[in-house]
Amino acid sequence: MPEALHPVVQENKVELVDRAAEKGIAVVITDGHRSVSEQDMLYEQGRSEEGSIVTYAEGGESYHNYGLAIDFAIETKDGRVVWDMNYDGNNNGTSDWMEVVEVAEDLGFTWGGDWKNFKDYPHLQMDFGLTIRELQYGKRPEVEDYAK
Repeated sequence: MPEALHPVVQENKVELVDRAAEKGIAVVITDGHRSVSEQDMLYEQGRSEEGSIVTYAEGGESYHNYGLAIDFAIETKDGRVVWDMNYDGNNNGTSDWMEVVEVAEDLGFTWGGDWKNFKDYPHLQMDFGLTIRELQYGKRPEVEDYAK
């Protein structure tokens, strides 16, 4: 199992933060690579542990476990970190959240807010055409195949 973000995901994470900053939006990356045990702990939230359910993916079933996903939030002008999809801190009439999603999709990320079942609005991933099952069986994207 990978122990860090895939190099292409890492590069595009930095580019996402930089491009958002050019628009006057401060993006905070709240999560990246997650170990299987960390994923299992998150999965237990809202089940055997207190809190709301935040994932339906057990350890080994999340793109985070393979270094192919990040989660984000927005930092407001007063320094608060928010997951407010309507916040328009740069005052241009468009929610900062959706501006970040647009930049992310331009960079090749898929947004969890587009999923049909469980909407995961802070989630961005690059699956390189690989399914979780393929990743579980050891297939990995090659850096050279997906370089800019």
